[in-house]
Amino acid sequence: MDLHTITTVLRPRTRSELTLGPGAAVLAGGTWLFSEPQPDLHTLVDVRGLHWPPLEVTASGLTIAATCTLRQLEAFRSPREWSALPLLHQCCAALAGSFKISHEATVGGNVCLALPAGPMIALAVALDGVAVVWPAGEGERRMPVAELVTGTRRTTLDPGDVLRAVEIPDSALRGRTAYRRIALSALGRSAALVIGRRDEDDRFSLTVTAATERPYQLCFPTVPEPPELRAGLAGIERWSVDVDGAPDWREHVTGLLAEEIRAELS
Repeated sequence: MDLHTITTVLRPRTRSELTLGPGAAVLAGGTWLFSEPQPDLHTLVDVRGLHWPPLEVTASGLTIAATCTLRQLEAFRSPREWSALPLLHQCCAALAGSFKISHEATVGGNVCLALPAGPMIALAVALDGVAVVWPAGEGERRMPVAELVTGTRRTTLDPGDVLRAVEIPDSALRGRTAYRRIALSALGRSAALVIGRRDEDDRFSLTVTAATERPYQLCFPTVPEPPELRAGLAGIERWSVDVDGAPDWREHVTGLLAEEIRAELS
Protein backbone atom coordinates (compact mmCIF):
# COMPACT_ATOMS: atom_id res chain seq x y z
CA MET A 1 0.00 0.00 0.00
CA ASP A 2 1.23 3.47 -0.85
CA LEU A 3 1.62 5.79 2.15
CA HIS A 4 0.53 9.12 0.72
CA THR A 5 1.27 11.13 3.86
CA ILE A 6 4.99 10.28 3.88
CA THR A 7 7.11 13.22 2.77
CA THR A 8 10.53 12.23 4.13
CA VAL A 9 12.57 9.04 4.34
CA LEU A 10 15.69 9.20 6.49
CA ARG A 11 18.48 6.63 6.22
CA PRO A 12 20.84 7.05 9.18
CA ARG A 13 24.28 5.48 8.93
CA THR A 14 25.35 6.10 12.53
CA ARG A 15 23.55 6.27 15.84
CA SER A 16 24.08 10.02 16.04
CA GLU A 17 21.92 10.34 12.92
CA LEU A 18 19.18 8.15 14.39
CA THR A 19 16.40 10.41 15.64
CA LEU A 20 12.67 9.90 15.95
CA GLY A 21 10.32 12.81 16.39
CA PRO A 22 6.54 13.23 16.29
CA GLY A 23 5.11 11.81 13.08
CA ALA A 24 8.13 9.56 12.47
CA ALA A 25 8.30 5.77 12.55
CA VAL A 26 11.06 3.19 12.27
CA LEU A 27 11.19 1.31 8.97
CA ALA A 28 12.86 -2.10 8.91
CA GLY A 29 10.89 -4.79 7.07
CA GLY A 30 7.79 -2.62 6.76
CA THR A 31 5.42 -5.58 6.35
CA TRP A 32 2.89 -4.13 8.76
CA LEU A 33 3.74 -0.48 8.16
CA PHE A 34 2.75 -0.71 4.50
CA SER A 35 -0.26 -2.93 5.13
CA GLU A 36 -2.66 -0.12 6.06
CA PRO A 37 -2.88 3.69 5.94
CA GLN A 38 -0.67 5.58 8.39
CA PRO A 39 -2.29 9.03 8.41
CA ASP A 40 -0.36 10.20 11.50
CA LEU A 41 3.04 9.65 9.88
CA HIS A 42 5.05 11.94 7.64
CA THR A 43 8.58 10.50 8.11
CA LEU A 44 10.09 7.03 7.90
CA VAL A 45 13.48 6.29 9.47
CA ASP A 46 15.05 3.35 7.65
CA VAL A 47 17.34 1.64 10.19
CA ARG A 48 18.62 -0.98 7.76
CA GLY A 49 21.42 1.41 6.82
CA LEU A 50 22.92 0.93 10.28
CA HIS A 51 23.97 -2.58 9.14
CA TRP A 52 23.47 -4.40 12.42
CA PRO A 53 24.68 -8.02 12.17
CA PRO A 54 21.48 -10.08 12.14
CA LEU A 55 22.74 -12.81 14.49
CA GLU A 56 25.78 -12.91 16.75
CA VAL A 57 26.94 -15.84 18.87
CA THR A 58 28.59 -14.43 21.99
CA ALA A 59 30.12 -15.83 25.14
CA SER A 60 26.83 -15.23 26.95
CA GLY A 61 24.42 -16.51 24.28
CA LEU A 62 22.81 -15.24 21.09
CA THR A 63 22.17 -11.63 20.08
CA ILE A 64 19.36 -11.14 17.55
CA ALA A 65 19.34 -7.74 15.88
CA ALA A 66 16.00 -5.97 15.67
CA THR A 67 16.51 -5.85 11.90
CA CYS A 68 17.06 -9.63 11.62
CA THR A 69 14.43 -11.06 9.31
CA LEU A 70 12.43 -14.14 10.18
CA ARG A 71 14.02 -15.88 7.22
CA GLN A 72 17.51 -15.19 8.58
CA LEU A 73 16.49 -16.40 12.02
CA GLU A 74 14.91 -19.56 10.65
CA ALA A 75 18.06 -20.37 8.66
CA PHE A 76 20.40 -19.87 11.63
CA ARG A 77 22.70 -22.75 12.49
CA SER A 78 24.72 -22.45 15.67
CA PRO A 79 28.23 -23.77 16.28
CA ARG A 80 27.10 -24.66 19.81
CA GLU A 81 25.01 -27.52 21.15
CA TRP A 82 21.87 -25.54 21.90
CA SER A 83 18.94 -27.91 22.31
CA ALA A 84 16.41 -25.05 22.12
CA LEU A 85 17.33 -24.12 18.53
CA PRO A 86 14.33 -25.93 16.94
CA LEU A 87 12.14 -23.38 18.70
CA LEU A 88 13.50 -20.67 16.38
CA HIS A 89 12.13 -22.50 13.35
CA GLN A 90 8.83 -23.32 15.07
CA CYS A 91 8.15 -19.71 16.03
CA CYS A 92 9.11 -18.40 12.59
CA ALA A 93 6.67 -20.88 11.05
CA ALA A 94 3.93 -19.61 13.38
CA LEU A 95 3.73 -16.28 11.56
CA ALA A 96 0.55 -16.11 9.48
CA GLY A 97 2.04 -14.77 6.26
CA SER A 98 3.48 -15.69 2.88
CA PHE A 99 7.12 -16.50 2.17
CA LYS A 100 7.48 -12.92 0.96
CA ILE A 101 6.52 -11.70 4.42
CA SER A 102 9.00 -14.00 6.17
CA HIS A 103 11.79 -12.68 3.94
CA GLU A 104 11.08 -9.07 4.97
CA ALA A 105 9.40 -9.14 8.40
CA THR A 106 11.85 -8.46 11.22
CA VAL A 107 12.18 -9.73 14.76
CA GLY A 108 12.16 -6.20 16.14
CA GLY A 109 9.09 -5.19 14.18
CA ASN A 110 7.17 -8.23 15.37
CA VAL A 111 8.08 -7.53 19.00
CA CYS A 112 7.41 -3.80 18.91
CA LEU A 113 4.08 -4.19 17.13
CA ALA A 114 3.00 -6.05 20.27
CA LEU A 115 0.16 -8.07 18.80
CA PRO A 116 -0.93 -11.06 20.92
CA ALA A 117 -0.15 -13.49 18.08
CA GLY A 118 3.37 -12.12 17.54
CA PRO A 119 5.53 -15.29 17.47
CA MET A 120 8.78 -13.40 18.08
CA ILE A 121 7.34 -12.22 21.37
CA ALA A 122 6.63 -15.83 22.29
CA LEU A 123 10.14 -16.89 21.28
CA ALA A 124 11.87 -14.11 23.18
CA VAL A 125 9.84 -14.55 26.37
CA ALA A 126 10.14 -18.35 26.33
CA LEU A 127 13.95 -18.04 26.12
CA ASP A 128 14.27 -15.27 28.74
CA GLY A 129 15.08 -12.73 26.04
CA VAL A 130 16.32 -9.31 27.10
CA ALA A 131 15.48 -6.27 24.98
CA VAL A 132 18.34 -3.85 24.31
CA VAL A 133 16.76 -0.43 23.86
CA TRP A 134 18.43 2.70 22.53
CA PRO A 135 16.78 5.76 24.09
CA ALA A 136 16.74 9.06 22.25
CA GLY A 137 20.21 10.58 22.45
CA GLU A 138 22.72 8.04 23.80
CA GLY A 139 23.10 5.15 26.22
CA GLU A 140 21.04 2.01 26.35
CA ARG A 141 18.82 0.13 28.74
CA ARG A 142 17.85 -3.50 29.08
CA MET A 143 14.62 -5.12 30.15
CA PRO A 144 13.04 -8.56 29.77
CA VAL A 145 10.88 -8.80 26.67
CA ALA A 146 8.22 -10.18 29.02
CA GLU A 147 8.08 -6.69 30.57
CA LEU A 148 8.48 -4.75 27.32
CA VAL A 149 5.13 -5.92 25.91
CA THR A 150 2.33 -4.84 28.26
CA GLY A 151 -0.80 -5.37 26.15
CA THR A 152 -2.26 -5.40 22.66
CA ARG A 153 -0.28 -2.78 20.70
CA ARG A 154 1.22 -1.50 23.96
CA THR A 155 4.85 -1.52 25.10
CA THR A 156 7.02 0.27 27.63
CA LEU A 157 9.00 1.98 24.87
CA ASP A 158 9.16 5.75 25.30
CA PRO A 159 8.89 8.23 22.41
CA GLY A 160 12.17 8.18 20.51
CA ASP A 161 13.20 4.72 21.76
CA VAL A 162 14.53 2.19 19.25
CA LEU A 163 14.79 -1.54 19.88
CA ARG A 164 18.37 -2.46 19.00
CA ALA A 165 18.42 -6.20 19.71
CA VAL A 166 17.13 -9.12 21.74
CA GLU A 167 19.71 -11.03 23.76
CA ILE A 168 19.05 -14.72 24.47
CA PRO A 169 21.11 -16.22 27.33
CA ASP A 170 23.14 -19.37 26.80
CA SER A 171 21.43 -21.08 29.76
CA ALA A 172 18.00 -20.79 28.14
CA LEU A 173 19.28 -22.02 24.78
CA ARG A 174 20.60 -25.15 26.49
CA GLY A 175 17.18 -26.03 27.85
CA ARG A 176 14.76 -28.59 26.40
CA THR A 177 11.69 -27.01 24.86
CA ALA A 178 8.21 -28.13 23.87
CA TYR A 179 5.95 -26.14 21.55
CA ARG A 180 2.21 -26.16 20.96
CA ARG A 181 0.08 -23.89 18.78
CA ILE A 182 -3.58 -23.85 17.83
CA ALA A 183 -5.58 -21.71 15.41
CA LEU A 184 -9.11 -21.73 14.04
CA SER A 185 -7.80 -22.74 10.61
CA ALA A 186 -4.71 -24.55 9.38
CA LEU A 187 -3.06 -21.37 8.12
CA GLY A 188 -4.80 -18.98 10.50
CA ARG A 189 -3.36 -16.57 13.02
CA SER A 190 -2.37 -18.17 16.33
CA ALA A 191 -5.21 -18.38 18.84
CA ALA A 192 -2.95 -19.88 21.52
CA LEU A 193 0.81 -20.40 21.47
CA VAL A 194 2.29 -22.21 24.46
CA ILE A 195 5.98 -23.00 25.01
CA GLY A 196 7.58 -24.98 27.80
CA ARG A 197 11.25 -25.03 28.75
CA ARG A 198 13.11 -27.31 31.15
CA ASP A 199 16.61 -26.12 32.00
CA GLU A 200 19.68 -28.17 32.82
CA ASP A 201 19.16 -27.38 36.53
CA ASP A 202 15.60 -28.78 36.24
CA ARG A 203 13.80 -25.42 36.42
CA PHE A 204 10.63 -25.32 34.35
CA SER A 205 8.90 -22.37 32.68
CA LEU A 206 5.72 -22.12 30.66
CA THR A 207 5.10 -19.20 28.32
CA VAL A 208 1.61 -18.34 27.12
CA THR A 209 0.99 -15.93 24.24
CA ALA A 210 -1.58 -15.33 21.47
CA ALA A 211 -4.38 -16.42 23.82
CA THR A 212 -3.55 -13.51 26.12
CA GLU A 213 -3.31 -9.74 25.70
CA ARG A 214 0.29 -9.81 26.88
CA PRO A 215 2.84 -12.59 27.31
CA TYR A 216 2.75 -14.60 30.53
CA GLN A 217 5.61 -16.72 31.83
CA LEU A 218 5.00 -19.13 34.69
CA CYS A 219 8.15 -20.36 36.46
CA PHE A 220 8.59 -23.39 38.70
CA PRO A 221 11.66 -24.86 40.47
CA THR A 222 10.97 -28.18 38.73
CA VAL A 223 8.34 -29.68 36.44
CA PRO A 224 5.06 -29.08 38.32
CA GLU A 225 2.36 -31.59 39.02
CA PRO A 226 -0.92 -31.02 37.09
CA PRO A 227 -2.73 -29.25 39.98
CA GLU A 228 0.19 -26.86 40.46
CA LEU A 229 0.27 -26.07 36.76
CA ARG A 230 -3.49 -25.46 36.68
CA ALA A 231 -3.16 -23.14 39.67
CA GLY A 232 -0.53 -21.12 37.83
CA LEU A 233 -2.68 -20.83 34.72
CA ALA A 234 -5.62 -19.72 36.86
CA GLY A 235 -3.69 -16.55 37.64
CA ILE A 236 -3.90 -15.41 34.01
CA GLU A 237 -6.59 -12.75 33.76
CA ARG A 238 -6.20 -10.97 30.42
CA TRP A 239 -7.37 -13.44 27.78
CA SER A 240 -7.57 -12.08 24.23
CA VAL A 241 -10.91 -11.05 22.76
CA ASP A 242 -10.93 -10.98 18.95
CA VAL A 243 -12.11 -12.92 15.90
CA ASP A 244 -9.42 -15.58 16.34
CA GLY A 245 -11.16 -17.26 19.26
CA ALA A 246 -13.43 -16.69 22.25
CA PRO A 247 -11.69 -16.03 25.59
CA ASP A 248 -13.19 -19.05 27.36
CA TRP A 249 -12.18 -21.36 24.49
CA ARG A 250 -8.67 -19.90 24.51
CA GLU A 251 -8.36 -20.43 28.24
CA HIS A 252 -9.55 -24.03 27.88
CA VAL A 253 -7.24 -25.01 25.01
CA THR A 254 -4.29 -23.28 26.69
CA GLY A 255 -4.80 -25.58 29.66
CA LEU A 256 -4.86 -28.63 27.40
CA LEU A 257 -1.72 -27.59 25.53
CA ALA A 258 0.06 -26.72 28.77
CA GLU A 259 -0.62 -30.18 30.18
CA GLU A 260 0.72 -31.80 26.99
CA ILE A 261 3.90 -29.75 27.37
CA ARG A 262 4.21 -30.60 31.07
CA ALA A 263 3.92 -34.30 30.27
CA GLU A 264 6.42 -34.07 27.41
CA LEU A 265 9.08 -32.37 29.52
CA SER A 266 8.52 -34.51 32.64
